[in-house]
Amino acid sequence: MITNALQFLLHTILGLFTIAVLLRFYLQLTNAPFHNPVSQTIVALTNFAVRPLRRIVPSWGGLDLSTLLLAYLSQLLLDIGIQLTRDFPLFVAGYPVWLALLGLALVGIIKFSIYIFLYAVILQAILSWFHQQTVISPALNALTRPVMRPVQSLVPRLNGVDLSPLVVFIIAELLLILIVTPLELQFLSLF
Repeated sequence: MITNALQFLLHTILGLFTIAVLLRFYLQLTNAPFHNPVSQTIVALTNFAVRPLRRIVPSWGGLDLSTLLLAYLSQLLLDIGIQLTRDFPLFVAGYPVWLALLGLALVGIIKFSIYIFLYAVILQAILSWFHQQTVISPALNALTRPVMRPVQSLVPRLNGVDLSPLVVFIIAELLLILIVTPLELQFLSLF
């Protein structure tokens, strides 16, 4: 029972932090408006860890590598913590286990990234039914534009209905089913 509670806390705290840091990375990457309440909240939640790391890890080619590294390290800590709660002899395990942990963290980042874009597209689609402009609309538009624009150019509107969010949802689920989950299972099989 305590093990389940610890795993829940690890998933909640480190998982949400990983999502927040990844969201910060993607909001910066897509040039989302910085003075938007969503952007400001994400920056406020993650500044305590991003700022010190930026002194060590510089940006490269417009990519905020410190933020991306922080997301990866957070995911790696989550995976290590989960294995330790399962009483896995992690510190005496060989290098294949550590390589598996590094791979699992990368798969976790990919999975969270897909979920961020997937839920942003779903939220944007739902909001478009009710109210076109909300406080989070500029951030959502910037975040989903790189994903939606190519799909919208291929999928025509049917009687004014934009089916591209449905296509993005299907593509995201296929990526999760065909690529991400098999990779995750492959790495988990090393434990």
